[in-house]
Amino acid sequence: MKEQLNSIRMQAEQELSNVGTITELENLRVKYLGKKGELTTVLRGMGSLSPEERPVIGQLANEIREALEAKIDKAKEELSKKERLNKLEKEVIDVTMPGKRKMLGKKHPLSIVLDEIKEVFLGMGYEIAEGPEVELDYYNFEALNIPKNHPARDVQDTFYINENILLRTQTSPVQIRVMENKKPPIKIICPGRVYRSDAVDATHSPIFHQVEGLVVDKGVTMGDLVGTLKLFAKSLFGEKTEIRLRPHHFPFTEPSAEVDVSCWNCGGSGCRVCKNEGWIEILGAGMVHPKVLEVCGIDPEVYSGFAFGLGVERTAMGRFNIDDMRLLYENDIRFLRQF
Repeated sequence: MKEQLNSIRMQAEQELSNVGTITELENLRVKYLGKKGELTTVLRGMGSLSPEERPVIGQLANEIREALEAKIDKAKEELSKKERLNKLEKEVIDVTMPGKRKMLGKKHPLSIVLDEIKEVFLGMGYEIAEGPEVELDYYNFEALNIPKNHPARDVQDTFYINENILLRTQTSPVQIRVMENKKPPIKIICPGRVYRSDAVDATHSPIFHQVEGLVVDKGVTMGDLVGTLKLFAKSLFGEKTEIRLRPHHFPFTEPSAEVDVSCWNCGGSGCRVCKNEGWIEILGAGMVHPKVLEVCGIDPEVYSGFAFGLGVERTAMGRFNIDDMRLLYENDIRFLRQF
């Protein structure tokens, strides 16, 4: 057994001299000094030795273990130092080299305009309300005084999932949901994506963004609506901006109006942007129809309100003089970098 122990020592020292990494060193330690290592295996056979041989062999085994552990620790220290030096050499940074320029992202033009619109109305005390984009027919049409077979449904090409579920064509359903669950006073805007089955061209897209607003309280009048829209237009398009209301029909408001702003390019004198009219249509608005209030459990004899809605894409196209809506969705970095 004495010869076997010395052989293990010689073999371990020889392999130790060829170790090149800490991983290899650990494997060698386990091989010879681990619980199932070669040295441990030999020592388990000491039971077969005579009482006189056991202390001699035990002392020799301990000397070999201590010698190997010392050499392994020394080798580990040297290998660690070597690895640190190699790492420092590989990861050295040449501070004289020019840095690589990182391209910084910018807000999308739609996000710019949407955030500006939110800030204007938040400053007037409005809250932001959100709702599902996959909507029930009841909230998208019927609760807005647009029952089945109503002519207004022909104007909106709708993505139906089944007879009663669809992709919302406007954010008006959010207004209904708020009125059902909150008593007046109500003062909200509802920004979000909407969907209509339109062919893609320079002015149409099957997906676009709207911001609709709703105010319901005692004594709300058309004058409040006009004042709100004037303040909004001046905040978004400039202090010299004027608004114009033209009579229109929406099933969910009465009276209703299309709202124009004086051209942000020519100030109203007439130019290519406003087609020489001096005005640009930006939104629809009106007083909330009494039937809509009744459906939501609000007494139209006590409360009144106004609502309005505008397209974010159209507003962004006007603000930035963009002539093709498709540019907003193509993610062409050359286009987006301008904003």
